[in-house]
Amino acid sequence: MEEMTRLFNLDFQLLHDVVLMAIAVFFLFMMMSKLLFNPVRKMLADRREKIAGELSDAANDKKDAAALKADYEARLKNIDKEAEQILSEARQKAQKNAARIESEAKEEAARIIQRANEEAELSKKRAMDDVKQEMITVASMMAAKVVAANIDASVQDALVEETLKEMGDSTWQS
Repeated sequence: MEEMTRLFNLDFQLLHDVVLMAIAVFFLFMMMSKLLFNPVRKMLADRREKIAGELSDAANDKKDAAALKADYEARLKNIDKEAEQILSEARQKAQKNAARIESEAKEEAARIIQRANEEAELSKKRAMDDVKQEMITVASMMAAKVVAANIDASVQDALVEETLKEMGDSTWQS
């Protein structure tokens, strides 16, 4: 009946086995911790750091992208002003070129008119010279006829001078 008095059958051998099993489990846990858990913890810590670094890089990239976006939006707002300024400068250049071309055309027209006036003046002088030559020819023919009529030289000279005076400068200059 002695066996009945023990409820769990606790004896020295069982306690010894339990203590040895606990020591073995403790050493097994220590070895597993050293060989498996620590590398896994280190790997998890490295992974955590890598993820944190990637998150900070992503945050920096996001900030950079936001700054670029703001810069491009500002440029887009200013592009209309820049385009208007470029167009204004182009208009001013075109107006300057138009004014320069117009002044050159006016100068050329003035030169052409002056040349035409000079040519007209030369033509007028030639015509006056031609009329003068014609008058001299007519006067010579008259003189020949007068000489043929036996008019003396003094009468002939008087007639030529009188004819030239009558015709005068107004006839052959106009």
